Amino acid sequence: MKIIAWLSVLVTIVFLIIYQIKALEIFFTIVITAGTVSYHFWMRIFVGGVYNLVLNNKVDYNKKWFRVGATEQKLYKIIKVKKWKRYFPTYDTNVFDKNQHSWHEIAGATCQSELVHETIAILSFLPIVASMWFGAMLVFVLTSIFSALFDLTFVIIQRYNRPRVLQTLSRPHS
Repeated sequence: MKIIAWLSVLVTIVFLIIYQIKALEIFFTIVITAGTVSYHFWMRIFVGGVYNLVLNNKVDYNKKWFRVGATEQKLYKIIKVKKWKRYFPTYDTNVFDKNQHSWHEIAGATCQSELVHETIAILSFLPIVASMWFGAMLVFVLTSIFSALFDLTFVIIQRYNRPRVLQTLSRPHS
């Protein structure tokens, strides 16, 4: 993730220089696209870091916000989360490793991950404001929508997994 973040900054700078030399619309579009990609990746790194610093995966999974109801679980069955969730990356697999952490800690980590991705989904729409200065509203809107939807899939995965983690947690000797 950090490699993509740095590469997108580099691409933004290089094409900004090229655009300054040769003011073609395509270079401006690349600058805006790369800059927006850079924002989305650096924002993810920053948001995850802040939540890690403040919460350190010690989130109270019993809070109402984190409860997953029967209707929600039925929805996850309909959209077949179990089949597609394994194809999505995990930023740090260690925080969900049962050999390194208790089920209590893993449950907290699912909640923190949910909060991180919910925050990112909301912040994904912030670049649209930049269209006031740069134009290219369509680029900003499309990247924001794609980014938010991508992060909401991770929210779904965490909420799908949490009842299973809590069920394991409630077993004797977990």
